[in-house]
Amino acid sequence: MAGWKRFAAASALGCALVGQVAAAAERDTRVWEAVKAARPAELALLKQMVDIDSGTGDAAGAKAIDDILAPRLQALGAQVRILPPEAPKLGNNLVAVIGGRGRSRILIICHVDTVFPAGEAGRRPYVEKGDKAFGPGVSDEKGGVAEAVTALGLLKQLGVNDYGRITLLAESSEETGSPGAHALIDGLSGEADVELNMEPGDEPDALTVWRKGSATYTITVHGRAAHAGVDPQDGRNAAVELIHQLGAIEALPHEGDGVTVNLTTLKAGDRVNVIPDLASASVNVRVREAGQMAGVQSALEARAKAPVVPDTRVEVASTPAFPPLPTNPRTQALAEQARTIYAGLGRPLVLTGNGGASESALAHQAGAAALDGLGPVGGGFHSAREYLELGTVTPRLYLLTELLITLGASAPSRAAPPR
Repeated sequence: MAGWKRFAAASALGCALVGQVAAAAERDTRVWEAVKAARPAELALLKQMVDIDSGTGDAAGAKAIDDILAPRLQALGAQVRILPPEAPKLGNNLVAVIGGRGRSRILIICHVDTVFPAGEAGRRPYVEKGDKAFGPGVSDEKGGVAEAVTALGLLKQLGVNDYGRITLLAESSEETGSPGAHALIDGLSGEADVELNMEPGDEPDALTVWRKGSATYTITVHGRAAHAGVDPQDGRNAAVELIHQLGAIEALPHEGDGVTVNLTTLKAGDRVNVIPDLASASVNVRVREAGQMAGVQSALEARAKAPVVPDTRVEVASTPAFPPLPTNPRTQALAEQARTIYAGLGRPLVLTGNGGASESALAHQAGAAALDGLGPVGGGFHSAREYLELGTVTPRLYLLTELLITLGASAPSRAAPPR
């Protein structure tokens, strides 16, 4: 899930639904028994992937996971393509297509990259402790990858092929905004009726019905170097000016369900006795509405035009990642279908939104109905505390499998892409 922090606060929609009892679909005993029997294999696949380093940009790690997934998917009758990334220094993307006898076109999106450096899998391999599993990427999002592949296997096992086509995309750069797969996601979403995203569910047991859009702004200050002891007066301290520039974000919110602006990286100088002539900072911005990004940019640019250290020059550049996934009736309708299925297990689903961006926003933008947060429930994302709730593995697999069966028989029609 792209971004440094997820928010588990319920949306207004979610708050309205918390405590309500969804109309329950009758539990499909045949599917439930198959799902329970698949649990050991699903967890074995999860362990296999978690024990492979695959931080964003680790092309070898992404390939190692593709090498595990491709033959499994091919054994299900999928046509598998391994596609190069759309940006340099990233891993490949895997696309698997399974044809059926119906008309519905379903796109499942998951990602194999994590935020962790090389060697992390060796330091913290997959382990189960009590009711939780731990390891780098165990929830975000290898738990969802294992769930999706297992669900496709169950469709094969159960003889379900009422869909027209199910496409699985396992991409390798989501954590930095999917720069290696944007065009691919747009193309696949443009040919899909519905998109199901395998990001983890938030606690206690939630689906994600809205997400913030994200971008990173880089503030760069150019100054003038000088000897810090002999002639510091001749220098123009880029670091001091950068501190002034960062004052612009202090008046902006750092947390909550609306706009958030947070400093994430800071660099200045490389010698202890030299006035730094270059300093830079990265500012992560999250917005509920696309138009809100312009207000943040205006504040940063206005500050850049008024440096306080003489003869310094300030530049502001932006790198967009994902647009917002807004609260919308098509996502709500999918969520209600999911709640009805889950209620058949005697389990309620909360509908939430958060600040973690994902590919679902691109799918929605392309006209597909999108539902997010279908992976097992987890927490501690992007940290060594990351965990997966083992008690949600089987219910979530049942939910996804039943959604694929239901949507395969009758998926929502495409909408005109939002303007």
